[in-house]
Amino acid sequence: MTEQSSGAEAPRRFLFLDASSRVGGNTEQLARLAAESSLPEGAEQQWLRLADHPLPPFQDLRHTGDGSYPEPVGHERTLLEATQAATDLVFVAPVYWYTLPTSVKLYLDYWSAWFRVPGVDLRAALRGGTVWDVTVLAGTADKAEPMIGTLKLIADYMEMRWGGALIGNGTRPGDVLNDEQALIAAKSFFTS
Repeated sequence: MTEQSSGAEAPRRFLFLDASSRVGGNTEQLARLAAESSLPEGAEQQWLRLADHPLPPFQDLRHTGDGSYPEPVGHERTLLEATQAATDLVFVAPVYWYTLPTSVKLYLDYWSAWFRVPGVDLRAALRGGTVWDVTVLAGTADKAEPMIGTLKLIADYMEMRWGGALIGNGTRPGDVLNDEQALIAAKSFFTS
């Protein structure tokens, strides 16, 4: 993290990437509780719902022409700028078929392009930051391991810290509010 001219540490900037297919669903509810009760003092937060920022199917241009990608525009530009500005990336992602929702996978595919956009150094912008996961699933926590493993590998590849996973249980909207263990963990989740 950079130091401001006053010598104080710059505030942390948490980007919450909501990948749920349901507005206000269990995963979002759990993430908002964690944000309200455990973000570090002075931390900034930005919430982006991936469904509100749709991206077209990703096209791999690495081996065509000069391998560079066009300057991002529209939703892609919004997501890129928010990602570059973040010190902490929080994936608010329910477990869908044991892995990440499609919108997160597509967003991550775009990182391959952002590595190659002239003037954008995504790797440098994220290096030293932290990746977090908030998820809710119906079933036992071990069913989230494939998704968590993916995010841990991404953190490692990007030279970021793995902050951890907050896992709740629920199926119907509001079910997670009955998961006492998840509610307790949410109150201190971002303090690690």
